[in-house]
Amino acid sequence: MAIESKNPLTNVVEKSFEEETNSAINEKLNKAEAAYKDWKQTSFEHRSKLMNKAAEVLKQNKVLYANIITLEMGKTTKEAISEIEKCALCCEYYAENAETFLADSPLEVPSGKAYIAHDPLGIVLAIMPWNFPFWQLFRFAAPSLMAGNVGLLKHASNVPQCSLAIQEVFQEAGFPEGCFQSLLIGSGKVNDIIDDERVKAVTLTGSEGAGIKVAERAAKNLKKTVLELGGSDPFIVLADADLKKAAKTGAKSRMINNGQSCIAAKRFIILEEIADEFLRLFKSELQALNIGDPTYETVDYGPMASEDFANSLLKQVKESVEKGAEIILGG
Repeated sequence: MAIESKNPLTNVVEKSFEEETNSAINEKLNKAEAAYKDWKQTSFEHRSKLMNKAAEVLKQNKVLYANIITLEMGKTTKEAISEIEKCALCCEYYAENAETFLADSPLEVPSGKAYIAHDPLGIVLAIMPWNFPFWQLFRFAAPSLMAGNVGLLKHASNVPQCSLAIQEVFQEAGFPEGCFQSLLIGSGKVNDIIDDERVKAVTLTGSEGAGIKVAERAAKNLKKTVLELGGSDPFIVLADADLKKAAKTGAKSRMINNGQSCIAAKRFIILEEIADEFLRLFKSELQALNIGDPTYETVDYGPMASEDFANSLLKQVKESVEKGAEIILGG
């Protein structure tokens, strides 16, 4: 199966990669295991130096990496640059604070001495989404590597160039070979990796369905998991709200990241007596946003990350109308 990098603005396949073979995956697992044996023995001072270097690499190449994000999933370049800058801050934060966070914590006991120690686990498999292709990964990688773990990344299949670029960041920063590696594979090979005794933990950001499958497989192997799954937080507007500000904030929250943010406002609950006025202001705010080529500075939002996603959303709109919804803009 080919792993494709397709520009969602043009639907042109910019680059294609062959899925890694089982042999290649095994080789990367061997490298990760070998790297962990040495990496877990390194000092926080040494890890901190390399993590700060990773932050430098990100900042020095932020436009390059932002362009890759925009090319593969369509968010505006200006938002993509902000994402890279946020990743650099994340690296610097954990470089500075990890040793304090992971210091032994003494416990009061009736007799003797006791304390809580934080030891690294080993190889951690990260299964990450496409909507924040750098940030979601770095917020995992920075603390995990600083804790003495090593990482394997199974990124979303539509952002392979982002996946390889992230691996490149750690390589250029001087992290040892095998400390952080990207796997260009589909979801069909994930279970075997979770089953592998060399992998000690798995983390996933994605849908509830994917989370259930990963958690089930990890539990079967008695492996630790961290999951961040989908949600639909309400945006509630009461009668005493500043409606102009609420409408502006609501529009931004709904459309940030091309409307594809896990923390976006997805359900609006408006007090009936102010509903008409809020809708008027909200519609006006949305109409003021510019849609177009996400590389243009004047554009506020570009295409959805794939044609399939757009078609799926259009289907939801049609079904909502059939059930009584009213279209006030677009559709």
